Amino acid sequence: MTFVYNNVYINEVSLIAGPYEKNGPLGNTFDKVYDDLYFGQKTWEQAESKLIKESVEKLLNKINKKKKDIDLHLSGDLLNQIVATNYAASTIGIPLLGLYSACATSVEALIVGANMIEAGQIKNCICSVSSHNSAAEKQFRYPMEYGGPKPKTATFTATGGTSAYLTSHKKGIRIESGTVGTVIDIGITNPYHMGAIMAPAAGDTIKKHLDDMKRTPDYYDLIITGDLSKYGSKILIDYMKIKYGIELKNHQDAGMLLYDLEKQPVNAGGSGAVCSTLVTYGHIFNLMKKKKLKRVLLVATGALLSQTMALQKLGIPAIAHAISLEVT
Repeated sequence: MTFVYNNVYINEVSLIAGPYEKNGPLGNTFDKVYDDLYFGQKTWEQAESKLIKESVEKLLNKINKKKKDIDLHLSGDLLNQIVATNYAASTIGIPLLGLYSACATSVEALIVGANMIEAGQIKNCICSVSSHNSAAEKQFRYPMEYGGPKPKTATFTATGGTSAYLTSHKKGIRIESGTVGTVIDIGITNPYHMGAIMAPAAGDTIKKHLDDMKRTPDYYDLIITGDLSKYGSKILIDYMKIKYGIELKNHQDAGMLLYDLEKQPVNAGGSGAVCSTLVTYGHIFNLMKKKKLKRVLLVATGALLSQTMALQKLGIPAIAHAISLEVT
């Protein structure tokens, strides 16, 4: 399912990042960075909630708007019951639609927001997303104190919070179209190989987007996935070629751009709900504003991991949502 938009723009963005992201190659593209993972809070979950709150407040400051000026807040995170979002929203005070597509939540929010603006249901909205390395490790894997070694295919959950301001005002980055992905489960149960789990979902969404829009990959200057990282990116390239006969020569992955894989202890690269937007809203948007990139397809990828279902030995399903971004 692909939606086409005539008049939806990302006018402004805000990016808050943690210490590993600060020390990565894109550290100078963020609005604010922290040197530790607590951000002055008592727990990692409360720290992640602060990331969303601060990203919204920073965005409101940048666009010179008050909370009452915003019609809708669309936000999500990786924690159970999206608690980072809900607790932040309780202090922000903007009407909320809480969303969850794991690490594809960022683009899900953009698609929902763009649809409502295009339909004239709202005049503007803020789309937020967050993830926190330690909070995610605690919930999905092992407590940080356990200190267990990880295989080289494991990814490193990014810490940060981002927000985007969407309107019909012709300023910033245009959202040209959006494709809603299909949940795909190929039966992989290994939570340390998220790239392999998500690559088929990314390939399926890319193929459907290209078919729906009657395009080839070279229509875009860049096709960027959210967090397939080192091994998942290689799988995607092979998957597209073998299954669809498509060669992706213009692909990059946000998880490989956010960190220095040679110098930072991030295994196969970055992951997490905020990984795609920390790279896209900063580094990629900067390139687009300089006209070095004019058309970008952002494909956010999410592994829909559940502790309960994992204990039942079921495969980990995945989803990918795509959005076409342009500058004129």
